Amino acid sequence: MERPNNRKRVVATAVAGGLVAVTLAGCGSGGSDGGKKSAGGGGPDGVKQSTRAVQATHHKTAGAKTAKLTLATEVKGAGEQAAATGAGVVDLADGSSDVTLTSQGQELQQRTLDGMIYQQPPAGSGSGLPDGKSWMKIDLAKLAEQQGAGAGAGQVSDPAASFSYTKGISDKNVKKVGTATVDGAKTTHYRVTVDVDALAKDNTEQTRKLKEQLGATLPLDIWLDGDGRLRQQKMELTVKRPAGETEGPAQVAVLTTLKLSDFGTDVNVTAPAAKDTVDVTAKLAEQGSGNQAG
Repeated sequence: MERPNNRKRVVATAVAGGLVAVTLAGCGSGGSDGGKKSAGGGGPDGVKQSTRAVQATHHKTAGAKTAKLTLATEVKGAGEQAAATGAGVVDLADGSSDVTLTSQGQELQQRTLDGMIYQQPPAGSGSGLPDGKSWMKIDLAKLAEQQGAGAGAGQVSDPAASFSYTKGISDKNVKKVGTATVDGAKTTHYRVTVDVDALAKDNTEQTRKLKEQLGATLPLDIWLDGDGRLRQQKMELTVKRPAGETEGPAQVAVLTTLKLSDFGTDVNVTAPAAKDTVDVTAKLAEQGSGNQAG
């Protein structure tokens, strides 16, 4: 009886790709490391150099202003598994993005702009949109406010938000792994940790829930090019079901890879016409609340 619901939840996690679901994957092969290994960055000076490089990642990447992005997510839980891919463009300064997400042979168009997510479900998907409406609008701030950090993240979130994880890179346990070529770009591969506190520092409740699900720190592998910009980011996690939630698997394993390329590419994200859009924020919040026990 539970398996169809679990399947739906696992697929939703893969497609949404959010802060809880798309905490991005590590340990995989994003290109050959060329056999060049360096434990801890090669002595105290090497460690300091590596630490400076990784902590400058967000600033230097955002300085490129825009980029093309791709991401791939695999989610496993409750005996089910799902995969999703995405491709599009992102404004690294303001976070706006235009991405096509694909899962189970269906495409979902998603635009993120000014704290809003706009989704256009695939035709014939049974989305339940009112007649004449082709886009859903979700206010991320209101959704988090109404239902908390846990429930909403598995339903909808911004794939491009994973870039912000680089803001939380800790200066502890920085390791230079080696070198690799990622999509034709020469890069240096680092293994780091991200402080969960830094991901939601303005939201105490969200921080608490993230720590409950993920722990205090997250493992992160990043590949930086010669200009210190992020070319690839990976993370692999086991994500626990939020406390109080009664539906879906108790935990899921999430593996995701984000890649950035073509820095400086044209990005012009616009909101769909208001006449084509329906706000589903309250509906999603209600669905999330319905998953809570008691």
